[in-house]
Amino acid sequence: MNRRDFIKNLGLTGAALTAPCAVINASPVISEKPGVANITLKGRIHHNGSGIAGVAVTDGMNITLSDKSGNYTLLSNKAAEFVYISVPAGYAFPHQKGIADFYKKIDSSKSTYNADFRLEKLETDDRKHNFVVWADPQMISKKDAEVLVTQAAPDLKQLVSNYPAGSLFHAIGCGDLVWDHFELIEDYKKAVDISGIPFFNLIGNHDMDLDARTDDYSARTFKDNYGPTYYSFNRGNVHYICLDDVFFIGTAKRYIGYLTENQLQWLEQDLANVKHGSTLVVSLHIPTFTGVQRRNKLKEEEIGGVVANREQLYKLLAPYNVHFMSGHTHMNEKWEKDNMIEHVHGTVCGAWWTGPICTDGTPEGYAVYEVNGDQISWYYKSTGKPREYQLKVYEKGRLKTAPDAIVANVWNWDPKWKVEWYQDGVLKGAMEQRVDFDPWAVELYEGPAMPKKHKFVDPTLTDHLFFATPDANAKNIKVVTTDRFGNTYSQELAV
Repeated sequence: MNRRDFIKNLGLTGAALTAPCAVINASPVISEKPGVANITLKGRIHHNGSGIAGVAVTDGMNITLSDKSGNYTLLSNKAAEFVYISVPAGYAFPHQKGIADFYKKIDSSKSTYNADFRLEKLETDDRKHNFVVWADPQMISKKDAEVLVTQAAPDLKQLVSNYPAGSLFHAIGCGDLVWDHFELIEDYKKAVDISGIPFFNLIGNHDMDLDARTDDYSARTFKDNYGPTYYSFNRGNVHYICLDDVFFIGTAKRYIGYLTENQLQWLEQDLANVKHGSTLVVSLHIPTFTGVQRRNKLKEEEIGGVVANREQLYKLLAPYNVHFMSGHTHMNEKWEKDNMIEHVHGTVCGAWWTGPICTDGTPEGYAVYEVNGDQISWYYKSTGKPREYQLKVYEKGRLKTAPDAIVANVWNWDPKWKVEWYQDGVLKGAMEQRVDFDPWAVELYEGPAMPKKHKFVDPTLTDHLFFATPDANAKNIKVVTTDRFGNTYSQELAV
């Protein structure tokens, strides 16, 4: 059994092999039985005293809309933890040093809890805006945190500054914000603050309380720092939904990809207020689906690698145009079918901060999305590299399984891209797509002693490799890629 098989058998693609000592020695969290008595949630949503009508307010179970004066009343029960809003289009995202602040912690000692929400109108038309996805910062040490704070966060800040003044940006922290070490949450928050834009955060399998007795209590620390684990918000014509698809099964580091009935019922209510045909951005940590089973010729899906009840989610989302945002795998890939496309993101930490690339050869970095009305375009931003850096071409012989071929890794590829090659200035046509390992990832991560920092890391098979065999007398090779939006990127190689 190799290292990756061992990790898969734990249900932990890319997870640590051992629990922190603090977790092993901790006493199980036994929660007091929550009260089931009713509590009335009341309040007002306003801008400078003027009520805002039609704002969705929820306790995570039921949803109501504010009236024409901005007032709301919601009958809840004392098991509810938060009252929170779906920030409407046209308003700024409230935040505390970059951490989105759209919720109030319920005081369940009373029979009525009052919570007002004050919003600020945007001065810019938000039908045109941008957002980024940070997948898996996943820090396990102060050394990791230092890299996030001094390199990744300033890179994002610089990217935002390159856009016209006043451009609207927000971010989605797509889970595994830390690597079980909650003392590093403050470092994550520091990085968010440095970036200068508001972050909406998701819970990942490494953000859970591993001493919880059930999934219900595994998000305590996350909630203390970031609020609810599922919620929605709006910007321009786009409705954003954030979900918790990491289901803790009651023992340290064991989980499945699964959406609870509570969330799906809440989602049904949330979508009742969204016009059919709208564009949705649905973010969750574990991908709803990937190509891992196909590429590795596995008999069954990895139970911790995809969402087991995804078909039920797809049914709810069928009337909309959907972009899924996910992380977890430390690879970059996309799939598209009917009304849905899923963006599985390469990570901020690469291969767990062991090298400059993910296990599929995708550089450590993040995705950038540009929204114009109902349409979304995107590109991948490698940390420390210019926007134009979208492929890497390897010389002949670099990949041992294809000794006579040059290999191009086009990490943000999807089937609507073109990947062509030129030999000594002459167009030779499309390159051949194959499933294989990235050559550099093999050099960095393959073998029982590699990499030194985290030996469980292995190279992974990917779909976004392209091959061509030059003539023996060729002197220069150029690979030109064209993405689905007509943007071209290229790299040359002397043979």
